[in-house]
Amino acid sequence: MTTAIDLSRLPSPNVIESLDYEQILAERKAYLLSLYPEAEQAAVAAALELESEPLNKLLQENAYREVILRQRINDAARAVMLAHAVDGDLDQLGANYNVQRLLIDAGDPTAVPPREEVYESNADFRRRIQLSPEGYTTAGSEQSYIFHGLSADPDVADISAISPTPGAVTVYVLSRTGDGAASEALLATVARALNQEAVRPMTDNVLVQSASIINYTIVAELVMLPGPDSAVVRAAAMAAAQAYAAAQHAMRRDVTLSGVYAALHQPGVQRVELASPAASISVGHGEASYCTGITLTVAGQTDV
Repeated sequence: MTTAIDLSRLPSPNVIESLDYEQILAERKAYLLSLYPEAEQAAVAAALELESEPLNKLLQENAYREVILRQRINDAARAVMLAHAVDGDLDQLGANYNVQRLLIDAGDPTAVPPREEVYESNADFRRRIQLSPEGYTTAGSEQSYIFHGLSADPDVADISAISPTPGAVTVYVLSRTGDGAASEALLATVARALNQEAVRPMTDNVLVQSASIINYTIVAELVMLPGPDSAVVRAAAMAAAQAYAAAQHAMRRDVTLSGVYAALHQPGVQRVELASPAASISVGHGEASYCTGITLTVAGQTDV
């Protein structure tokens, strides 16, 4: 099995430079001093220490503009990298591979208030672009089935493909709707996409099934440290728990106790008493987890 490169783990490219306004300002001051005769440098240096010195104001403005320019160069460099490009820049990279961002919801301009169009997220689109070269092959690779499955319909959230026996391929579909169980209509759409002559090898028999959904809840008591507003801390823990549950709502992605604890243990939380899940949830082939609810209760404050 081949695994796509985890773009989030790539080191920062050398072309992206760290910016430090104070360092740039100091360098500009030093160069300016070097342009003066040695006998005048001490007086000029003393003047540059004064915030009211017009020359100092000019250097500060110039240094600030240089930071803005360098940041623009950084942004331009990121815009042509798959790991960093977003929005329109990512659309342009997708066009290089003949991959278009999927329309999730067409919206309704006549609604009150108008409902805007919803497109595939940057993260999901980036993943499909990365997998798109796998779509060129008709050898039936795992990543090829995943790419074509993800591209079959905007309602497809994730795909898993395995070959239990030679010549047999089972493709599991996770939907964006509800708990992720795929409807018969969605399964039929994915099956049609995967059974095209240019996609499926003649020796493969492809079976498309819905992902099996493992439901769970997050229930916990939060013991707070003295000081912070408990409602604010609870809201931060709730947002982090929701983000963790959403991130784990994918094929073959375990829900771990360590992950839940990490999400709930926000600044201001002294201790987490976790009631559910009682153990880490192992998610296998053809499975995906779904959090049906999150209940967080503030259980007082410690004296520490």
